[in-house]
Amino acid sequence: MVQRIDISTISGGEKILDQPSAGRRGKLSSLRRSLNALRCRISKRGRCKPPDQFLDKFSAASATSDTRLHQAGCVAPQAVPSDGVCSRLSVDPSLPSHYRWLSVVSLAVLYNIIFVIGRAVFWELNKQASVLWWILDYLCDFIYLTDTLVHCHEGYLEQGLLVRDAPKLRKHYFSKQRWWLDVVSMLPTDLAYIWWAPSSCAATRLPCPIIVRINRLLRLPRMWEWFDRTETATGYPNAFRICKVVLAILVLIHWNACLYFAISYALGFSTDNWVYNINGPKNLTLSRQYIYSFYWSTLTLTTIGETPTPENDAEYLFVVADFLAGVLIFATIVGNIGSMISNMNVTRVEFQNRMDGVKQYMAFRKVGGELEARVIRWFAYTWAQSGALDEERVLAALPDKLKAEIAIRVHMDTLRQVRIFQDCEPGLLEALVLKLKLQVFSPGDYICRKGDVGKEMYIVKRGSLSVVADDGITVLATLGAGSVFGEVSVLEIAGNRTGNRRTANVRSIGYSDLFCLAKRDLWETLADYPEARASLTERGCQLLRKDGLLDEAVFANAQQTQDSLESGVARLEQTVENLNLRLARLLAEYSASQAKLKQRISKLEDRVQKPSPTSRGAEAKAAHQQLQHPAGGSAASNAAGRLRTQRRKSHSSTTTTTTTTAAEESLTTVTASGTTPTVPGAAGSASSGTSSSGPARQNTL
Repeated sequence: MVQRIDISTISGGEKILDQPSAGRRGKLSSLRRSLNALRCRISKRGRCKPPDQFLDKFSAASATSDTRLHQAGCVAPQAVPSDGVCSRLSVDPSLPSHYRWLSVVSLAVLYNIIFVIGRAVFWELNKQASVLWWILDYLCDFIYLTDTLVHCHEGYLEQGLLVRDAPKLRKHYFSKQRWWLDVVSMLPTDLAYIWWAPSSCAATRLPCPIIVRINRLLRLPRMWEWFDRTETATGYPNAFRICKVVLAILVLIHWNACLYFAISYALGFSTDNWVYNINGPKNLTLSRQYIYSFYWSTLTLTTIGETPTPENDAEYLFVVADFLAGVLIFATIVGNIGSMISNMNVTRVEFQNRMDGVKQYMAFRKVGGELEARVIRWFAYTWAQSGALDEERVLAALPDKLKAEIAIRVHMDTLRQVRIFQDCEPGLLEALVLKLKLQVFSPGDYICRKGDVGKEMYIVKRGSLSVVADDGITVLATLGAGSVFGEVSVLEIAGNRTGNRRTANVRSIGYSDLFCLAKRDLWETLADYPEARASLTERGCQLLRKDGLLDEAVFANAQQTQDSLESGVARLEQTVENLNLRLARLLAEYSASQAKLKQRISKLEDRVQKPSPTSRGAEAKAAHQQLQHPAGGSAASNAAGRLRTQRRKSHSSTTTTTTTTAAEESLTTVTASGTTPTVPGAAGSASSGTSSSGPARQNTL
């Protein structure tokens, strides 16, 4: 007997069975979150910060948005081939890990730049700690090999997107002309050690076999890349440039010292006073050999002189070449260092020049000493707080979106305290932040006085302000960071009994930094955000009602007038749009009728101007007869005359018929439009046809 099984029972059982697994997954996820929170709390380097709702609202984090899009399935993930590790390998050059890898490669390159040349010339250096040199040499070779693999899989931007396809990355790498430098720098030239032992170098046999590793210096562009990345990322670019120039000077002096020692070996140690004197136990030491060679190289390249005089032609040529190279190289280096040092103080110099100009002006205009002291103190405060930094000029190269985000990040603490910015749209905040102008007020300065025409509103960024009475002594209120005032004057609220005048005296207690927003900028921005404009207007009305400065009747009438004006403008726009459509339709009909009329006129002209083939043949025949029978010329001429008369009558009949046809067509068209037709020339044609003779008329018909 077959039993019926309830499917719902089975599915319910499955759900019951799935509940323990779901519980386990929930516990694992909660455990994972706890471990991540503990790791972030323990780690000091990457400490997790609590989420900031104010920043998250206005920040445009592309990584977060991309992640959400991928989670929602709006963006398909990039397809990655699965045919091996090499096909999945790709490196993002913008990651910090790639920058750290370039640092490791730069150390390996710098090691080869210094010690390959040094060990090839100074044999004592090559013999000491030979095991250590072997380890360092082949460690650098391994770094070079790994760097080649990394270099050929570095991602690049194509149409703004990072390419991660490994075969495409390798193809792009080999399309450049620098790939052969990586290949040549890895050639196993150490195989020469088989027949040229590294321990064979001595004072009588130079250079040392280590010179075969000179191809490792071709990896120098990777170190330049690290220099460029560091100069871009560091906060002290001028100091880094100076360190880079100093390093270049030391490397040049080191290479020149090695070259001097090698030429001394080629000419013969101790053969004259110019070459290195190797006699004596002290001169045989590595320290004396290198220090003396470095000292000689420094004196020569810096063109200081005070070196032994050359004694043969080869020595003279080498010294002359060294002096010329020193003049060119060090003149360039010293000039660069001078410009770098000048650039380090360029902001201070510009600020000092502006302050000196103001001082000269005040001295020329004989400004009082008290006011001059206030101006100087204002300059000192501005330099101490911001370094006289011109933010608009510095950020001019950035797009508005990035400038707005930077401004929000910089002034976040101030904007968070402003109530009108708490619930505003992100676009409105970005537009307003870009229009804020920073102003600095000295102690005792009046920001605004009662009765002044209000043309801007203010947001306190730093400092304290006091709202004083008309006597200037009584303090009515104190404003701090995040306070907003002056918005009532710039909102132009109908019914405001003070008009656009200031309603209070605001004075700075100490040095105060205020953001200023002009009336024109505010209204240009609020034109695109009607809800925010209504919110600000309502807030201004509340302030006016609180002080009893709002005329409710005038305000209500203004609101009704505004609504009626808006509806009238909307109706007017609709009417104008309908008129435009009708005008376009009429113009199209007029163009079509004009085209048809031109076609009819052209056809009529062709009919009138085209002669009859019968009359042409008759005239030609009469002329031919006259030429053949000159005696009967009179008869032939009479016949020709009759033919011409007949042709004229035929032409007149054709014209009359064509005119009648055109008149009938015009009559039909006008009758359809309901107007009375008027055909000029039709009556004349009919009368001429009636007054003509009977036979001619019969002939014409």
